[in-house]
This record gives sequence, C-alpha cells and structure tokens, in this order.
Amino acid sequence: MNIYVGNLPYSVTDSDLRETFTQYGSVDQVNLITDKFSGESKGFGFVEMGNNAEADAAIKALNGTDYQGRNITVNQAKPKSDRPRGGGGGGGRRW
Repeated sequence: MNIYVGNLPYSVTDSDLRETFTQYGSVDQVNLITDKFSGESKGFGFVEMGNNAEADAAIKALNGTDYQGRNITVNQAKPKSDRPRGGGGGGGRRW
C-alpha cells in the first residue's frame, strides 16, 4: 500500500520516515518530495508498505500525531487520476 505523509518538518529525511514506519511493519520504499530547483523538502512524501494490515496499522497510529513538532497527516495515497485537479495556473495573457 502506498501511504501519503503530509505536513512533515522540512528537516525530515528518508531514513527518519523509514525508521518511524518500520515500527509497524516492513517498509518497501520511502520517497520524500523535494523541489526540483532547490532540492529542499516540500513537506510531504510517500511510504510504500507491502502488507496492507501493517500499512493500515501505521496509518491509524500515526495520523494526526506530533512528529518532530508538527501534526502529520497520514492516509492511503490516492492515484493521480483519483485526485481532484488543483485550480489555478496555466493562465496569464496570450498576446
């Protein structure tokens, strides 16, 4: 199961997240999202856990908890096609 983890402190590393989620089971992959220009964390990421029961346990245990001074959001990640498209963007004038 792919798990979304949001509102992370910008100082969190892949290994920090892996260590936290390993308490609930086997972690296959951790992917913190970074700005492509600055390389700095965007404050969210994804954790892949192969066992759905372990992933559910991690979500229930961690969602809304304090993680290094911030209340994190932890839930099952939605595929891109299921997410609502953000507004904004694109525009400006065309001459």
